[in-house]
Amino acid sequence: MNDTGSTLTHLEGALSRATYPADDLMGLDPTDDRPLLARYDIERAARTLTAESLAERRTGGLWRWKELLPVKDKRHVVYLGEGDTPLLAQPRLGEALGVPRLATKAEGLNPTGSFKARGMAAAVSRAMELGATSFIAPSAGNAAGALAAYGAAAGAQVTVLTPVDATPVNQQEVLAMGARLILVRGLISDCGKISTALAGRIGAFDVSTLKEPYRVEGKKTMGFELAEQRGWKLPDVIVYPTGGGTGLVGMWKAFEELEALGLIGSERPRMVGVQSEGCAPIVRAFEAGERFAEPWEDARTRASGIRVPSAVGDFLILDSLRESGGTAAAVSEDSISEMQAFAGRMGAGYVSPESAAALAAVPELRARGEIDRHEEVVVFDCGIGQKYPPPIGFPEPPVVDPADLDLDALAHSLL
Repeated sequence: MNDTGSTLTHLEGALSRATYPADDLMGLDPTDDRPLLARYDIERAARTLTAESLAERRTGGLWRWKELLPVKDKRHVVYLGEGDTPLLAQPRLGEALGVPRLATKAEGLNPTGSFKARGMAAAVSRAMELGATSFIAPSAGNAAGALAAYGAAAGAQVTVLTPVDATPVNQQEVLAMGARLILVRGLISDCGKISTALAGRIGAFDVSTLKEPYRVEGKKTMGFELAEQRGWKLPDVIVYPTGGGTGLVGMWKAFEELEALGLIGSERPRMVGVQSEGCAPIVRAFEAGERFAEPWEDARTRASGIRVPSAVGDFLILDSLRESGGTAAAVSEDSISEMQAFAGRMGAGYVSPESAAALAAVPELRARGEIDRHEEVVVFDCGIGQKYPPPIGFPEPPVVDPADLDLDALAHSLL
């Protein structure tokens, strides 16, 4: 038997609510060019997807949630170890930020070093099942490496477009896995326009953020895991660095599905989307009460993953923030660099600039009265910092020569 047990039934337009067959390889909703969402037979899924059955599924990473994932034939599952990342208490950092019950979800422990592995695992696996053999996507960095990795594992051709100033490590990662890399003088939005135009010409399936239905399905497993790791009780607040917003959209979808399964109740965390002051279209739209976000002009931030001037799923992001009673916040570039160093000193590891942005928002939210000191707060640490150039302000280490070493002088400098 190669049946995964997936209960996928159909696709639904996120805005139009039109329905489409699940077994057609589709991108955006043909009705309005908005995202499509995967829908499942929850009643059937509930027969086998229980707290007890999950506890017995000790291997398989995010694919432990197979009933609510889209791949139907096990032979098409591309698995590199993604999912089941730890939820880490951060008491020292939390106390310093004014929220002692702070925890981080360590997404940098996924293959390729970021949460992008989740989305690409699901998207590549399902698209291959439906007949795709070649993929294309724009990326600010981490999604590029993830697509290259999962495409290589599936034996597919991959083409990635990144801004020319994307981090060199991500570019090298793409090339190391045999994918084709195109550097674009511009932002990820420029990469996206070229990607869309190229896809049909080269016979590649476009797996851009929320321009196909299945990356969000991989990302939603962050919400599944968070609930399971906390004994089926969600935290008070989730703080999430927001670019394309697939993770926010996915987790909000996950909580709805978990409630329908009977695994959680109706309570929800307040969702907080964090952006940089240099690129904050979601924050601006949230504060203005708009349902859709206008593109951000002259986007600038060293946190490349949230340098997204225009998100296809903008209304889904904003809906999740408002329906949860949450908010949106923009942080300064200085606070991002400062938080990278501070989080490391407080024992949270070398976090990415995007993760640092999310952490930097916490004291601002406390000052605004958006978070209380006693509340349980989970910040998504979306990737490792090692892929990025170091922030300005890191100290220059001393250089010593063993042949001409003055130990007393060295010791004195360290005191």
